Amino acid sequence: MRLVLHSLPIVLLLVLSPASSYFAWVLSAEFSMVAQATAAVSSEEVTRLQKFAEADRLYRAGDVAAAEKLYRELKPSFAISETEEAGRIKEAITDWQKLSAAGQVYWQEAQAELEQNLPTKAAIALQLLLDMHPEFVPGYELLVRSLLTYGDNVEALKVLERATILFPERPELLRQKIELLAANEKWLEGSIAARQFAILNPHHPQATEFLHLAEENWERFRRHLRRKLRENTIASVITGVFTLMKGENALGERTAQAVKQQLPIIEDKEVVAYINEIGKKLAYLSGRNFEYEFYVIRDKDLNAFALPGGKIFINAGAILQSNSEAELAGLLAHELAHTILSHSFQRIAEEILLSNVTQIIPLGDPLTNLVIFDYSHEQEQQADILGTRMLVAAGYAADGLYNLMVTLKERKGSGRFLNFLSTQPPTTERINYLAKLIQRNGYNRYTYEGVERHGKIKARLEKILKGINPDKEKKHMRSNQ
Repeated sequence: MRLVLHSLPIVLLLVLSPASSYFAWVLSAEFSMVAQATAAVSSEEVTRLQKFAEADRLYRAGDVAAAEKLYRELKPSFAISETEEAGRIKEAITDWQKLSAAGQVYWQEAQAELEQNLPTKAAIALQLLLDMHPEFVPGYELLVRSLLTYGDNVEALKVLERATILFPERPELLRQKIELLAANEKWLEGSIAARQFAILNPHHPQATEFLHLAEENWERFRRHLRRKLRENTIASVITGVFTLMKGENALGERTAQAVKQQLPIIEDKEVVAYINEIGKKLAYLSGRNFEYEFYVIRDKDLNAFALPGGKIFINAGAILQSNSEAELAGLLAHELAHTILSHSFQRIAEEILLSNVTQIIPLGDPLTNLVIFDYSHEQEQQADILGTRMLVAAGYAADGLYNLMVTLKERKGSGRFLNFLSTQPPTTERINYLAKLIQRNGYNRYTYEGVERHGKIKARLEKILKGINPDKEKKHMRSNQ
C-alpha cells in the first residue's frame, strides 16, 4: 500500500474558504526543490489531499464511521512481496517429531554425540539442523550447550542473538542469553535485554521477573564501574563513568546540553509547541519515567536521533518531508522507542567504557559522531514494534511510520536523506515487516492522519528556514488590508 500523500512534494498552506468546507492548497517551490521534484501536482492529487483533510475533520467532529469510510477509500491494501513472504520464518516448534525425516536424524545424532562427549560433532549436526529448520527452538538451546562445552562463548552468544531475534517472545532463550552475557561480564547488555523483554511484553507472566533481573544486572554493572574508577586515573574516563553511573536521565541531560550548544535549535513557539504536543502524547505511553524533551534542529536534511533519558532531536527537514502528523508521530515514536529500550544509552556506554569519551560526551571538543548511532537490525526491529504500538495507542493511523518509510525508499537517491538512510535504511524487507506487524496485530490504519495542521506547520517552517518571521509577515499583511 502506498498512501497518496507520500509522493507529493508540496507544502500545504491551508486557507479555509468562507463559502466552502474545502481548502485552497498552495504549492511551495522551495519544498519541491528539497524533494528534487519539479512536476506539477495534478488536480486529482489535490482532490485526494482535500479528502484526507475532510476525513480528519470528520474524525475530530466525532463522526468516526464516516471518517473511516473516507480513509479506506484513500488507502489501498498493503502489497507484501511474494519473495518476502516466501522467506518468512515459520512459527516456532518445540516437538522434534514435527521435524522432517532428515531433521529428526540430525537431532538424534546431535544428542548421541553429546552423550559420547563429542560436542564439536554435535554442534555440526545441530547447525545443519537449524539451517534446515530455523523454527526449531530446542535446536538453539542444545547448540549453545554444545558450544559452551568446548569453550566457544563467542559463537554461543551469536547463536543466542540470532535465536532471540527470530523468537523475541521466548523467555527461555532470552534467559539463556542473559546468563551468558553475565558470565562474560556484560551486565549492562543483560540488564537492557531483560528490560526490553518486559517493555515489549508487558502482559507476559514473566514480565515482572525480567524487570527484577534487569535491576540485578544493572547493580552488578554499577559495581563494575566503581572498580573501573579505582583503576583508571584518566580525567575524561572518570568524568564519563561518573555520568554513566548516575543513569540514563543524567547521561541524556549532559549529552543534550552539549548538542544544544553546537547545533542551531529552532525556538519558534508554534513549531516547538507542535513537536512537543505530539512527543509528549507518545511519551505518556512509554512506561519509562524519563524527563522527555523534544528539539527541532534548523537543518533541511531528513534526520532524527534519540539520546538517553528521553531527549529527542529532529531536523526541520524531517517535518518538511513527512506528509501528515501521523507520519511525523511515527518517526518520533520510533526514536522514542530507541531511548525507552535504552539503545542509545547502550551505545554511549560502550564508547565510555572503551575510553572514547570525548567523542560521546564532549569536554570542549566539537561533536563529530554523536548523532549517528549504528543500531543493529534487532534494535531497529524492536523500535519499529514499540514505536508502532505507541503510535496506535496515541490514536494515530497505525501506518504512519510505514508510510514514511515508503517515502524514504522512493526518494532514496536524494542527498537530503543520506544521513537518516545510512543508519535506518527503509528496505523492502523492513517495509513489509511493518505492514505484517500492522496486519497481524489488527492495528487500525483508518484513523487520524492530521493533514491540515501539519501542512500549516510545514508552511511556517519553510518561512523560518528562509529567514522570514511568520508572525511579522502576518502583521504586515493585516496592516496592508
